[in-house]
Amino acid sequence: MPDQPHVAPGRDKRLDMFRGLALVMIFINHVPGTVWEKFTNRNFGFSDAAEGFVLMSGIAAGLAYSKGLHRANWAGARRIWRRSWTLYLVHLLTTAWAIAISAAFALWFAAPQLLHENQVWVLFQKPLGFLIGVPALTHQLGYTNILPLYAVLLLATPLLIIGALRWPRILLAGSILFWIVTGQFRLNLPNFPNPGGWFFNPLAWQVIFVFGLLTGVAMKQGRRFVPILPWLQALAAGYLILALLWLKVPLIKETMNHFMWILNRQVGLPFYITAFDKTFASLPRLLHVLALAYLVSTLVWVRRVSASSWAEPFALLGRHALQVFATGTILCFVLQGVKDVAGNRFLLDTFLLSAGLSIQFCVAWLADRWKGHGRPHPDSDALSRSSGISSQGALQTQEKPLAAAMPLR
Repeated sequence: MPDQPHVAPGRDKRLDMFRGLALVMIFINHVPGTVWEKFTNRNFGFSDAAEGFVLMSGIAAGLAYSKGLHRANWAGARRIWRRSWTLYLVHLLTTAWAIAISAAFALWFAAPQLLHENQVWVLFQKPLGFLIGVPALTHQLGYTNILPLYAVLLLATPLLIIGALRWPRILLAGSILFWIVTGQFRLNLPNFPNPGGWFFNPLAWQVIFVFGLLTGVAMKQGRRFVPILPWLQALAAGYLILALLWLKVPLIKETMNHFMWILNRQVGLPFYITAFDKTFASLPRLLHVLALAYLVSTLVWVRRVSASSWAEPFALLGRHALQVFATGTILCFVLQGVKDVAGNRFLLDTFLLSAGLSIQFCVAWLADRWKGHGRPHPDSDALSRSSGISSQGALQTQEKPLAAAMPLR
């Protein structure tokens, strides 16, 4: 991909704003049964905030760490691995709180539903395996299972950055080839004590992360990894429109689903090309997040909006994504428990979501004051805070269409 003229890189506020927006939609989606989840981005395309956030995590890693590794500086690698360790500890913390909250509703509010959801039930059926699986990352609760994916990807990030700096096209080709091999042979990291593999399969999702990493490294050098081309903009826009119509127009949905079935069953194309499988980051989902990210990154008005004052609250969330995500994950279990007791009510759901988001904004505001006294963080600090969003799905591999994502520069 041809390079663009070198320009001095500055802080790109789009990344913070879109991460903040993703966190808001994640939280709404993780309190299921509210009318508000119908308006989140997963309802308008094949990918959802998970793909977008992993892509942005790669962008953030490229921005934050590439300078320290331009000469294979392993002190920089240790900094990345320390971040991976932090994510692991936060994952254990949110998992422990999820179990405690589920138990509290059963014990004090006669609402045991949470104990039978989100893979918590394994604790009672296979307690010894559960106690091994949680710290070993082979058993992950729903809504908490994105951080292990990101922690594992960070372990490989030093080598990926070196590859991105020296042989970017070879790295991209190798990543795509590895994604194909992973889908073809259904490779995955193991679950225990349950069968199957990780819901967020790092061996497949690495391709999204690598696209983001290559983008971030190029941004750090003051250029675009993928140039702005009118025909590519039109192609990306056309695919996004097709995805929207596919989901929203019954006749188109039926026709296209049948077409994909023919490609799979009669033509013989593999499932990771024709299905909407989230675990293996199937092609429709992968193309959707890349198309959306590319198109958004080429729109001038998006950059202007991200720099405006109204976008600052979302940018605030994005600058402290790990703290906000951890808080939101814990709160989503609390609010699920409340809904199990009180039921689905529009006013109550609106109040609960508003209260939960307000708490997350307060956490981000406090983190901003404690860290930088309200000043924007440097790339090496703030942009390394990319964590992820979680899924409400089980850990076993499955097919599940959802929707939408973020910026690619």
